[in-house]
Amino acid sequence: MFLTISTTGTPERPATDLGYLLHKHPEKSQAFSTSYGKAHVLYPEADAERCTAALLLEVDAVALVRRGKGKGRGGAPDAALAQYVNDRPYAASSLLAVALSAVFSSALRGVCNARPERAAQPLPLRIEVPALPARGGPELVRRLFEPLGWAVTAEPVPLDTEFPQWGDSRYVRLVLESDALTLAEALRHLYVLLPVLDDAKHYWVSSDEVDKLLRAGEGWLPRHPEQKVITSRYLSRRWSLTRQAMERLELVRLAEADDSEVEDIDNAVEEESEGEEKPTPLAVQRRDAIMAALKASGAARVLDLGCGQGQLVQALLKDPAYTEIVGVDVSMRALTIAGRRLKLDRMGERQASRVKLFQSSLAYTDSRLKGYDAAVLSEVIEHLDLPRLPALEYAVFGSARPRTVLVTTPNVEYNVRWESLPAGHVRHGDHRFEWTREEFRAWAEAVAERHGYGVEFVPVGPDDPEVGPPTQMAVFSMQSSVNDEKEAKAA
Repeated sequence: MFLTISTTGTPERPATDLGYLLHKHPEKSQAFSTSYGKAHVLYPEADAERCTAALLLEVDAVALVRRGKGKGRGGAPDAALAQYVNDRPYAASSLLAVALSAVFSSALRGVCNARPERAAQPLPLRIEVPALPARGGPELVRRLFEPLGWAVTAEPVPLDTEFPQWGDSRYVRLVLESDALTLAEALRHLYVLLPVLDDAKHYWVSSDEVDKLLRAGEGWLPRHPEQKVITSRYLSRRWSLTRQAMERLELVRLAEADDSEVEDIDNAVEEESEGEEKPTPLAVQRRDAIMAALKASGAARVLDLGCGQGQLVQALLKDPAYTEIVGVDVSMRALTIAGRRLKLDRMGERQASRVKLFQSSLAYTDSRLKGYDAAVLSEVIEHLDLPRLPALEYAVFGSARPRTVLVTTPNVEYNVRWESLPAGHVRHGDHRFEWTREEFRAWAEAVAERHGYGVEFVPVGPDDPEVGPPTQMAVFSMQSSVNDEKEAKAA
């Protein structure tokens, strides 16, 4: 990945002063080691009239994967390959922003002992980034940079110049020009906005990122019209950090308006109430949604397929409407824990007659699963390799054929909202895949069509307007004509 910084000058104020400001001599080519490769600084041109400094970052894809320890979206071979074959070596991102901060750290702070007066003065600047990922397109690029005093050229890069009908990629060629900004201000803009436009970071975002953002955003971020977008994206959409940063930026704005220090008005933002109600855990919300769907179906005999440690079985036992509850899992250890949870050895005879636990694999048909009103697969399918899904599909929908089937699975689009989940990771190390809402809907509708079911989709958890709910649930109902035909054959 690559960017250039150019300026012009006069004999009295030569353009080569850029070398003093960057603390890098124009007559030398210098290399700097980073955690993810090697950064080079060189000057393609350097004279009194015009000087250009170039920062070239050679990314080591293997080092990036090893240090990030990311698993990508699931364990499929194509996802593993994507860790090594991607746009990171070529497109400007948080990798380039970090290199910019490391290589030009003094310039970023506006420190220049050799030319202090030049460091404090605006320069005629031209910055070029040949390949910049812009999630939001050229329009967002302009909305971010133009309020800061830049003349912006953001040219979309076509997917393929030989096939213009394919349209544009998500990358732009960016040119920024200004004669009203200091070099330090320009570098701070790039440091913050490069990862914002990419909408991703290659490292784990922790609370110290708030301080980094506020330091780099000093003087411009509190008044920026896209402050919320910048803050949220820079902090990888971590809600608590974004809220913390927004509160501190509001304090800065109020202090500037009141011509006072931030410390003097720090009590303007109320502390969170200690008695604030904690949000309901997603596992509880998911179980409640399943219980509501089972109640609506009128089921009395229920299968919990992949019952794990028996939480749902335990909840169902509390409702006498369920006359038979069967927990099924391939893991004997999980079934043992479920038995302890349910206290099967101390359960009364009448209650014990309502519950069964047995071992079975959902990749194979099992006659013991036939004849039930409903079956639940809660957070099960994502633990199977994709090639094994057709076997599960036939075992449940083709062989067991309960009247109602409930399937819940994570919505991968919502993962960006999890504060504790690094970018690109799945929610659990054993997940083989996680689907978008569109992918889950396509799978469920195809299954329903093949086996004579109708299907409806229910969001579980907060339904985010941008990325949907954290859990998605499909409610399969056997079509009445298929059920009648089955009963007629049995008679």
